[in-house]
Amino acid sequence: MNTAQPSYDSVSKKAVGQSRRVVAVSGGFDPLHIGHVRMFQEARKYGNYLVVILNNDNWLRLEKGYSFMPENERKEIIENINGVDEVILTEHKENTSDMSVCNELRKLRPHVFANGGDRKADNIPEVAVCREFGIEMVFNIGAGGKVQSSSWLLRDYLENAPCYCGSKEKFKDCCAKK
Repeated sequence: MNTAQPSYDSVSKKAVGQSRRVVAVSGGFDPLHIGHVRMFQEARKYGNYLVVILNNDNWLRLEKGYSFMPENERKEIIENINGVDEVILTEHKENTSDMSVCNELRKLRPHVFANGGDRKADNIPEVAVCREFGIEMVFNIGAGGKVQSSSWLLRDYLENAPCYCGSKEKFKDCCAKK
């Protein structure tokens, strides 16, 4: 277990010197939904200082092909969720091949790296960094698995959204075809 205090500059100013057990979670959170909020709440139980590592817009465009909500809006919303102490935006470049949050974990060195939904030790690239720095990894954080998905929300909305032109048709069958 990691007994050292976090070393990330922004966190260290708030957490070091105080009996803080730092927990980190990461994700795109685009758009934010109830599963994310539940994950933050449960992750917080593993410590007393929750840091959300937020994947930037470059990461989202590379991973999903789009960014639905701008990173600054996602960051501000998450910063205002009760129990979240800090949000760190990743520094992924436009054409990066590293889609992990390993660099952020190296800088932050939290006590715990909490993963929600469908993440497991055999499908995340951060395992080696966590082992190197003695960061405890916990999985299935949230409401017992993946209860919602940002991609599901957007897909379902786009499949069923009414058209904005005033017709009675679904958008996908009307103006989306024009």
